[in-house]
Amino acid sequence: MGKRTPSIALLVTAALTVAGCGGGATPNVGETAAAPLDADSVSGGITVLTNRTDLVQDGTMKKYAAEFNKTYPKVKVRFEAITDYEGEVRIRMNTENYGDVLLIPGAVAKGDYPKFFAPLGTAASMRAKYLFTDKTDVDGKVYGIGTFGTANGLVYNKTLWRKAGITDWPTTPRQFLADLRTVKERTGATPYYTNFKDGWPLSSPWTNSVGSVSCDSKASDKLAEMDDPWAKGTDLNALDTLLHDIVHEKLSEKDPTTTNWESSKTLLAKGEIGSMMLGSWAVNQMRAAAEQAGRSPDDIGFMPVPAQSVGQFCATLVSDYQQAVNVHSEHKEAARAWIDWFTEKSGYSAKEGAVSVLRSAELPETLREYIDNDVKMVERSELKTAEVNAIDDASEIGLNKQDYRQKLVDVARGAQGGSLQDYFDELNRRWSEARQTAGS
Repeated sequence: MGKRTPSIALLVTAALTVAGCGGGATPNVGETAAAPLDADSVSGGITVLTNRTDLVQDGTMKKYAAEFNKTYPKVKVRFEAITDYEGEVRIRMNTENYGDVLLIPGAVAKGDYPKFFAPLGTAASMRAKYLFTDKTDVDGKVYGIGTFGTANGLVYNKTLWRKAGITDWPTTPRQFLADLRTVKERTGATPYYTNFKDGWPLSSPWTNSVGSVSCDSKASDKLAEMDDPWAKGTDLNALDTLLHDIVHEKLSEKDPTTTNWESSKTLLAKGEIGSMMLGSWAVNQMRAAAEQAGRSPDDIGFMPVPAQSVGQFCATLVSDYQQAVNVHSEHKEAARAWIDWFTEKSGYSAKEGAVSVLRSAELPETLREYIDNDVKMVERSELKTAEVNAIDDASEIGLNKQDYRQKLVDVARGAQGGSLQDYFDELNRRWSEARQTAGS
């Protein structure tokens, strides 16, 4: 199974509190899991919870631990891979036994982080070094460090597009649709693939693009202050209109109910599919699929959302899971040593083709096209994520769930009645009403 980045798809549940969490002993909530000053003095056994079952099973994580031990020989690292990471860890957080290092589950309300995780430092001190610190900033303290970041855009088969005579990125939704029509007419390939059945490709990849159209790092935060997020001129209106029009003009797969994520990678690699909206984390997976299919990995490209602000493409940069230290851990220094080493020295983000959370690091090769074409990276603000999530939850829309865009696709293909504007009006009404009940 190929891995997909769950990251922001889980944000919608972040406002939920894990009911009854907390073990018997009362931890010292003020104790910071500080970065160790002397590697030789750090010792103890730590358990690291991870959603990367594949990397544990194939021995990759064990190799990381062996490299870690060259610097921290007195720390024994044990990995626990969890398939249903969100579900199982949420249950385990009713006790004190949820590892020493873990990825913060989306079900934990941001305001509750101090109950479950040790602070890693002040926001002021960590902001200069790391990206995405506002995602876990509670009252000026940071409780998590991202595993990596991902840029949004479209994975596409460059060779197929060139075969259709297209060499330049489309700069507007209208031009993108025209290019998809050209791909269909000149190659016979499916221009765009929704991955409707798997669902998640209709959620976070599209919602993560909020901010790309407007080139506004606070576009997502502003949803907390809007009564009509789908009004004309907004990012959500532009993105969801584009998806609707792709499907309505029959530029996507014939039967969306039969799509398959794993096979879609091979289809795109072979040039039977033209493009998919995904995070930059997917580029390496598509290139691997190309090699397996006997094609060149160079066939796979990554283009920004077809929109420009003042003549420039922009791409939002968002965080994946955040690494945290269990507030009950008896080896906080060793746990913090692992997080720092894994973030700064392991090379994990580079191997994944992802964006390092270190501000000083260069962008990965997977974003070479963005670098060469001066695509502006917009680090998405998370300051009002909790408020946005509360409204989204109250509205039961699910910005980062699949259902609302699956309905959008059904409206576009005539499987459900109503027009696009009718649907936008409904979404705006539900959002506006939710803002009042959520107390925004």
